[in-house]
Amino acid sequence: MTDPLARVRTAAAVRGLDIELRERPPASSLDEAARLLGLQPADIVKTLVVKKSDDTYLFALIPGDLAISWPKLRALVGVNKLRLPEPELALQATGYERGTIVPIGSTTDWPVYADASIAGRRIAMGAGAHGYSLFVDADELIAAYDATVADISQPVSPTR
Repeated sequence: MTDPLARVRTAAAVRGLDIELRERPPASSLDEAARLLGLQPADIVKTLVVKKSDDTYLFALIPGDLAISWPKLRALVGVNKLRLPEPELALQATGYERGTIVPIGSTTDWPVYADASIAGRRIAMGAGAHGYSLFVDADELIAAYDATVADISQPVSPTR
């Protein structure tokens, strides 16, 4: 398998995306990661790989300070069942380890669903490799991947 950072750079160039890859120290929480990057937690976007019952996948882009809303996403996709796959299935589906997943350079171009709250912002997200963050204009990412933009998030449950 090729170097994941090289895959990300190549895929971004092919789609005309202007990205910045920045090395960063490990963080033990979203708040710590945001502080290290000089961002608010909402500016760090999680790329979730979501498995459909037909064994295909999609990407859900959710701001770090929010959680995925399963009912909203199921209604939007038009299915009754969605789930997060096991780490090894996510790796097979994308070529990236959990915690580094990004749609850019994924081994398969799965459909992208972006939470509406990321539109109009510069965001940080996984970069395909541990110890790096990728910065990109969310609107450019949405356009490059013809992402479906909708309200697919909810507040994080206080029990988490």
